[in-house]
Amino acid sequence: MEQQTLLDGLSRLADEQQKLAEATSALMAQAQNLALNDAGGGHGFFITGLTVFVLACFVGYYVVWRVTPALHSPLMAVTNAVSSVIIVGALVAAGLPELTPSAWMGLAAVVLASINIFGGFIVTGRMLHMYKKKGS
Repeated sequence: MEQQTLLDGLSRLADEQQKLAEATSALMAQAQNLALNDAGGGHGFFITGLTVFVLACFVGYYVVWRVTPALHSPLMAVTNAVSSVIIVGALVAAGLPELTPSAWMGLAAVVLASINIFGGFIVTGRMLHMYKKKGS
């Protein structure tokens, strides 16, 4: 009798486990559908990203234009350091095995950040050359 009760309990547990597995599969499918719908047609992320970009442009503009000439060279050095970090992230995005929009944007980021770095070194060199004495 005890053995039959144990077998009945195990049978009920197996049925409940099967129902839980089906419910988990259904929830995973719903989560994947929501993720795909949000990634493809969600405008919330685009608006948030655009807002952050515009605010960063304004803050960057006002910070750079308020810098005194004596601090311009250190600011350029920091800008070059930030651009080097951007290049690392852009290389990760551009190194995708398939040609997706992210890979193209990563390539564009590598090119633009490289121009920024090399231009920054040129401008910093010219600024430092201005501080040298005329006879040297």
